[in-house]
Amino acid sequence: MIKQSLKRIKAVAHKEFVQIKRDARSLGLALAIPIFMLLIFGYGLSLDIDQVHTLIWNQDSSSEVTREFLLNFQNSKYFKIIGYTDNYRDIQKKIDNGQVMMALIIPKDFSHYIQAGKEAPLQLIVDGSDANTATIAMGYVRTVVSNYNVNLLSNLFARHGLNPVKSVNVHPRIWFNMGLVSTWFIVPGVIAMIIMIISALLISVTIAREWERGTMEQLISTPVKGYELIIGKFIPYFIIGFFDLAVGVFMAQFLFGVPFRGSYVLLIILSSLFITGALAQGILISVASRTQLMASQLASISTLIPTMLLSGFIYPIFNMPKFVQVFTYFIPARYYITVLRDLFLKGNGIATIWDEALFLFLFACVMFLFAVGRFKKKVA
Repeated sequence: MIKQSLKRIKAVAHKEFVQIKRDARSLGLALAIPIFMLLIFGYGLSLDIDQVHTLIWNQDSSSEVTREFLLNFQNSKYFKIIGYTDNYRDIQKKIDNGQVMMALIIPKDFSHYIQAGKEAPLQLIVDGSDANTATIAMGYVRTVVSNYNVNLLSNLFARHGLNPVKSVNVHPRIWFNMGLVSTWFIVPGVIAMIIMIISALLISVTIAREWERGTMEQLISTPVKGYELIIGKFIPYFIIGFFDLAVGVFMAQFLFGVPFRGSYVLLIILSSLFITGALAQGILISVASRTQLMASQLASISTLIPTMLLSGFIYPIFNMPKFVQVFTYFIPARYYITVLRDLFLKGNGIATIWDEALFLFLFACVMFLFAVGRFKKKVA
């Protein structure tokens, strides 16, 4: 009985392999899209904000004090001074055109205020159309100004022969990503997104294609059982999914320099669960859809948008509204991305990520059972 079942599964898998080989475009996309997406996201998407384009209007240009103050911005990697001006019209024009993000206006009496020991005014005009970037840029300016103020106080005390006032001195120690390279954070998430989208998209059209071509009736008339048909169709795409995973891990380590500190065995096991769940979700969509167009659209909506927006891939979940955070618990990519980042950057074992592993196991089992159950109803 088991031997006959395995033969039927093997026959269906062979048929699906032949179909994949014939559909060269789909196979090419399955192999090329992971590389393309990793290159685009790895090189094109960065959460690091530096080289803020800045325009300077120095109304006190003859003062040495002012020039020393501006050196703090010129020597900082976070600012790129692209030019100087002497009027507000030029500032408005360059900000409107997107040539600069902010303008620093130093008043003509700036040095006199400093030398007199008074609070010196400083105007900062910022393009707030991108609120997040503007907030970070203003934080950079405050940091530069604060450091300058500390140096002023230290010099003042030194001139009067006094000991400087003691202040809090932070010594940060950064774990897991010492250089704070955003690519190390992004690339593991891209791998999860690729597997989820490619797996669901590729397999979502398989059963719908059988209905469209009229070959499903022939399969129904054979001794092949529902679960055997699904497993047979499942095997080729599982191999493709693992190939995409291998490509992603290889590129992450050797192209983007993301360290892998965890267990490869654990990676294979948990990735198998995630790929199984993603493929089963795609089969469920394919069973529920009688056309390839509908199947591909449903697969895109149910995988791309949730994975991009609700998995923590880019946007931190704790910053989302509470009612949105509830929905994220039902997004499998949320747990797999956590697993990948823990394995890549932290080197955590199953003792730390057992809850994510448990959810991935449940996700794989539930999706597979739903797919088999739904298919039985269809052929009935």
